[in-house]
Amino acid sequence: MCRRSESQLTYQLFFLNILHKSSNRCAKLWDCETGECIKTFEHHGPVRGVAWADGSNMFATISDPFVEHNAQISVYDAPENDDPANYPDSPRLEIYLPKIDGKRVNATNIVWLNLNEALFVTFDNGSIRLYDPVTGEELDEFFPHEKKINRVSFNQDKTLFITSSSDFTAKLYDVVDLRHMKTYKTDRPVNDAVISETKDHILLGGGQDAMSVTTTSGKVGKFETRFFHLVYEEEFGAVKGHFGPINALAINPNGRSYASGAEDGYIRLHFFDKSYLDMKDPVPEENVEGESSDEEEEKAEEVTDSDSD
Repeated sequence: MCRRSESQLTYQLFFLNILHKSSNRCAKLWDCETGECIKTFEHHGPVRGVAWADGSNMFATISDPFVEHNAQISVYDAPENDDPANYPDSPRLEIYLPKIDGKRVNATNIVWLNLNEALFVTFDNGSIRLYDPVTGEELDEFFPHEKKINRVSFNQDKTLFITSSSDFTAKLYDVVDLRHMKTYKTDRPVNDAVISETKDHILLGGGQDAMSVTTTSGKVGKFETRFFHLVYEEEFGAVKGHFGPINALAINPNGRSYASGAEDGYIRLHFFDKSYLDMKDPVPEENVEGESSDEEEEKAEEVTDSDSD
C-alpha cells in the first residue's frame, strides 16, 4: 500500500481548498499515479499554501483567519513507514499569527529552507519571517516590501530567492544572510517572478488589478511576461499573449521553455527560439583611464603574439 520508499513523488501532491464562498478549510493529499484522494486535513480557516520538508517526513500549511480563529502555521508529521491514509489528523505544531495593531496579517507563501533549518513565510503586510519548525519560535523578521508579497521563488539550490509584490517591484535576496542584492522595478503589480537556471535572467508576471480587467484590453492592462537581466536589473524583452493578470510562472529546468498562468483562464507553454537560447549577455568592460577598448584589444593581441613566440 505504502510506496513512498519507491517513489517520493507518489504522495507529494496537495490540493488546496480555498473557495471563497464554501470555505472548505482543508488540505488534501492525493496519489499522483491514480488521482485518488488519500487523506483530508481539516483547518480552522481557508488553506493558502503547503510545503513538504526535505525528506518528505513533514509538511507545513498556512491558513487564513476564520471567525474567532487566528491565521496559523501548522506542521504535520508524515512518518516514512506509515500508510499515508494513517498520517496524524492533527498537527504536531501550531504557530498562531495574532493581529498586529488590530489588523489581521495573513501568510501568503511557505517554504522549508535547506536541511529543514527554518520555515520561511511571507505575509500580506510585506514582511518575511523565519520560524523554528521544532519550537515555533520566531527567528527573524524583515520587511522587503511595502505591500503584499504575492509569491516567492527560489533557485534550484535554494541559495537565492526572489519576492514578487503588489508594490510594483520584485527583489532578489541571498538566502544565507538574507542580504538584499537586486531590485526589479515595474509599472504594475508583480504577481510572480522566477529565476532562470541556465541564464542570468529573471522572468516577471503580473498586470493590472483583476477588478478592472473586464474593461481593459490586454495591451493597456500590461499582462506580458517581462524579462530582466539578473545582474544589471535592466528589462530587455517581453512576451505577450494573456488577457488577464499573470499569476504564476515556471521555467523548465533545461532552460528551453516556460509556462505562464493567468486570470484569463489559460495556461500558456512558451518555447524559447534559437535566438534567445544563443544570445550572449553583454558584460560591461572596465577600461583603464585614458585607454580605449581598441587599445586594450591591440595590447591583448601583442601579448598573445609574444607568448606564441
